[in-house]
Amino acid sequence: MEVLDSLVIGAGQAGLSSSYHLQRLGLEHVVLDADDGPGGAWQHRWDDLTMSDVHGVADLPGSPVPPAADGERANTFVPAYFAAYEHEHHLPIVRPVHVSTVHDEDGVLRVEASASAGPGRQTTAHWLTRTLVNATGTWTQPFVPRYPGAETFRGEQLHTVQYPGAEHFRGRRVLVVGGGASAVQFLGQLRPVTDTLWVTRREPVWRTEPFDPEAGREAVAMVTERVRQGLPPRSVVSVTGLMLRPQEAEAARLGAYRPRRGSGATGRGGHLPMFDRIEPTGVSWTDGTHEPVDVILWATGFRPAVAHLAPLALRSPLGGIQLDRVTAVADPRVQMVGYGPSASTIGANRGGRFAALGVRRHLRSLTPVAAQA
Repeated sequence: MEVLDSLVIGAGQAGLSSSYHLQRLGLEHVVLDADDGPGGAWQHRWDDLTMSDVHGVADLPGSPVPPAADGERANTFVPAYFAAYEHEHHLPIVRPVHVSTVHDEDGVLRVEASASAGPGRQTTAHWLTRTLVNATGTWTQPFVPRYPGAETFRGEQLHTVQYPGAEHFRGRRVLVVGGGASAVQFLGQLRPVTDTLWVTRREPVWRTEPFDPEAGREAVAMVTERVRQGLPPRSVVSVTGLMLRPQEAEAARLGAYRPRRGSGATGRGGHLPMFDRIEPTGVSWTDGTHEPVDVILWATGFRPAVAHLAPLALRSPLGGIQLDRVTAVADPRVQMVGYGPSASTIGANRGGRFAALGVRRHLRSLTPVAAQA
């Protein structure tokens, strides 16, 4: 079987940027994408998320983002942009392909996957490659913390990935759990149409000054330092603070952004007392207080989708994948984009360029015999 120069897993922003730069360097590669069509995670976002709601989509290299009409849905606009980009630059994308594992085979990486063989039919497939660019992101790995009694709750429990829009919740009391940008957006949509309760583990830190390029660089630097040390990555918003947009002003006026604090003392690092258990009709705190709710909306984030890389033993003793820029320290054949500081749309573009350069650097390090094998 032919051994590729590189193989990219994932065709979101980071994967497309990586493929573009690999192609410019003349490196033979393919991109394996698990989705049926272009768009990455954007195609799975909720219908009432518009382009005016998102924090922006960075231009992919070589093709600027076209202007979006007012109120245009993000889950159609961005996939259309990605589809046009794939076609314009003739990127070698194969889909739908679900990668199950990557392991070493005599110094070459073997990528095992299942691929579509027609309607309702699957077949196994594998590729051999000298290097790998992992661009799988986080969307397929939603995180929901475990709480006693969760299975007894009679209402509805949803994660961000399942959010159906504000009208679905009208007339029901919704508990929003989480302290990130998604929780803020959900409360902004929900509070004007129904009763809400907000619970977050950390006291929210609100940002009032503009988020300028310098602040962005500082935030990315803090996340970069974590992955350089081998710690699990944190989101950029965890170090930038939260901002309210004009469309969330009504929710703020109605008190949506005052988190339920419980009666316990605030812990180390600004941690707030969380509810202790979930009961059939709501949630309860250790002091015995109970809040009745009809819905629990878990805006509790995601974890990196990297289980398929487990055979390569990339994780450090500190629990994360240690990176030198985007190169895995434990195995320089592997580039990680859409991970840590490259998880934003701007960071993904930059990460794609670094990944292609890392691939070329590793290929040049091979002996002439190995390079021709």
